[in-house]
Amino acid sequence: MSLESEVDLPGGAVLPGALPDALRAELIAFRRDLHMHPELGNQEFRTTAAIKERLERAGLKPRVLAVGTGLVCDIGVEGEQWDGGPSMLAMRADIDGLPIPDTKAECSYRSTVPDRAHACGHDVHTTVVLGAGLVLAELHRQGALPRPVRLIFQPAEEVLPGGAADAIKCGALEGVGAIIAVHCDPRVDAGRIGLREGPITSACDRLEIGLDGPGGHTARPHLTTDLVTAAARVVTDVPALVSRRFDSRSGLAITWGRVESGHAPNVIPQHAELSGTVRCLDLEAWRQAPDVVVAAIDEIANLHRAKSEINYVRGVPPVVNEPGVTELLREAMIARRGVESVEGTEQSLGGEDFSWYLERVPGAMARLGVRTPGERHIRDLHQGDFDVDESAITVGVELFTAAALVNGLR
Repeated sequence: MSLESEVDLPGGAVLPGALPDALRAELIAFRRDLHMHPELGNQEFRTTAAIKERLERAGLKPRVLAVGTGLVCDIGVEGEQWDGGPSMLAMRADIDGLPIPDTKAECSYRSTVPDRAHACGHDVHTTVVLGAGLVLAELHRQGALPRPVRLIFQPAEEVLPGGAADAIKCGALEGVGAIIAVHCDPRVDAGRIGLREGPITSACDRLEIGLDGPGGHTARPHLTTDLVTAAARVVTDVPALVSRRFDSRSGLAITWGRVESGHAPNVIPQHAELSGTVRCLDLEAWRQAPDVVVAAIDEIANLHRAKSEINYVRGVPPVVNEPGVTELLREAMIARRGVESVEGTEQSLGGEDFSWYLERVPGAMARLGVRTPGERHIRDLHQGDFDVDESAITVGVELFTAAALVNGLR
């Protein structure tokens, strides 16, 4: 592999630059293959095998996680595993797809699996980390990799509380001093990244509620528990009540995704089910949320004489970008593509289990622009027609390789 072009760094250091055309084409083909064969969380056997085969072909020694899917791979380590202390820079990719249909028309690489799609860009994240690994392995062979690097291909990001916890239990962070990641952003042009110090995503939990009553006739709601009204009040009153029990700057929001009850227009049902999400911008408010939300649900349910059964599923805390690692990504991107390639970004209400790594080591996530410049239609995340400008793969690979090299010069 020939690593083309160079970029001057402060102090006269030289940074290997652009990807060879052959590798760029290979990575696009790899991404398209993943896109055609999406697998749900903890079922990513084909995806894991494809990553493993390509890394092994490059002379590397990837290790499949004990949970059966996902893998880690060290570069610049002579033995089987690194034991040189917490100094490695880790690069994380999530590898799972979503349980939604691919609705893209006239696309040669649309999903071949019914009701499954890579509609969040995890195929791009995976390809970026793979590509960075291939480039860095070649640099190591040339004696040009200053510090070891670990690749983490993590399963089940879309499954609360996230596969990051399993990866950590399997030792993914042993020997890691810092960790970086990207997430596709369809609001940012390809060729650019969005960065933000501090919180860049939000906490996300799941609510599952059952309400019960004796049931009855709609002609006599006063003789029973009007369960449909009780469910409606939980839907409308609980978010309002909770909003008055937190500082509004915490951004805590309850949003319902499912409400089910009853089978006939003249029968008051005995059971209702509700489910939704609790999202929060602030870490401390997120820690308090379960007790406050559960108390509010019980309060409203009791007011309407309904028995409540609540399953509050803890999800993920916010991703909080550490300033030093955020600056590393900024320096790396500027070294590759100039100051204009980096823009600020807002904190999102989306959840990301990359946050679990940051509970253990400093790290940062960048938003990788995937919108074709000038395109007006935004193909949003978690939509069946989601797609990317594939030049973003090259940008992500060059960002990560630059980060590894700049980190080694610090």
